Amino acid sequence: MAEASSLVGKLETEVEIKASAGKFHHMFAERPHHVSKATPDKIHGCELHEGDWGKVGSIVVWNYVIDGKASVVKDRIEAVEPEKNLIRFRVIEGDLMKEYNNFVITIQVTPKHGGSGSVVHWHFEYEKINEEVAHPENLLQFAVGMSKEIDEHLLTEE
Repeated sequence: MAEASSLVGKLETEVEIKASAGKFHHMFAERPHHVSKATPDKIHGCELHEGDWGKVGSIVVWNYVIDGKASVVKDRIEAVEPEKNLIRFRVIEGDLMKEYNNFVITIQVTPKHGGSGSVVHWHFEYEKINEEVAHPENLLQFAVGMSKEIDEHLLTEE
């Protein structure tokens, strides 16, 4: 049994941004199709497959490029908590499923204490299909870069 648990992992990181927590959260919850405008080199598209933007149970398909490779991921929105600026996606299909039995991405944005701006907290929970699969550090770096590009985009919109 202990063997299986070594396949389960968690990774997290925080990114400081200048935009408000509400604006950043709104980008992922209500208009993720705009993420590709903010991060054209990373996210090539985001489509709603069923349900509504920002609603639990909705299915979203992302086309992205990571490490120079075009990839696709299909997510189900598992949680949306606007008062906490939190959204959680569970990966249900796509390229990540070739290496992971499950993958959950939580994005929570909190206002910075005693100053302007916010902190974006990315949290990945996953189970690798086997020991050969790397922990998704490249995806975490991808998320950091994406956060910074979205921040720039939100600031130019103001």
